[in-house]
Amino acid sequence: MTDHASTPTPDDVPQGAAPAPLSEAEQLAQAQTDLALLQAKSADLADQFLRAKADAENARRRAEEEVSKARKFALESFADSLLPVADSLEAGLAIKDATVEQINEGAQATLRQLIAALERNKVIAINPAAGTKFDPHHHQAISVVPSEHEANTVVAVLQKGYLIAERVLRPALVTVAAPK
Repeated sequence: MTDHASTPTPDDVPQGAAPAPLSEAEQLAQAQTDLALLQAKSADLADQFLRAKADAENARRRAEEEVSKARKFALESFADSLLPVADSLEAGLAIKDATVEQINEGAQATLRQLIAALERNKVIAINPAAGTKFDPHHHQAISVVPSEHEANTVVAVLQKGYLIAERVLRPALVTVAAPK
């Protein structure tokens, strides 16, 4: 390789004068230097690319693992909320000579536990009052009936609906007031 000090730079050439042509050996040495610099830069960029690709793959894999764990533990939390309900049902069934009042009281207590467990897990009942405006996003009309209520309002709820985290899990089945 040649010494760069012998290669003229733009500062060494007087203005208006053309730079002195390089000999073939100097051109070859300059090309080899440029090639070595470009190869080093290419290797560095290839290394940076491979590292970025590996980082992206690791981030994707970690995200998949986190989603999998979130699903698993969300279900675990929901199941844990329902265990007391199952315990209450089993305890009620274990009583052999229960009176109708005791069975009714136990069923109501178990229902309260179930509703509390559902609400803790963001499962909320859709139970519109009579006269509520019909909402096709939350209600499913089973029939249209003549009524004193304003047209297109809920007359009765045949089956409650449910939301889970503000998303309709099941619409409420309702009858709707017919237009007059």
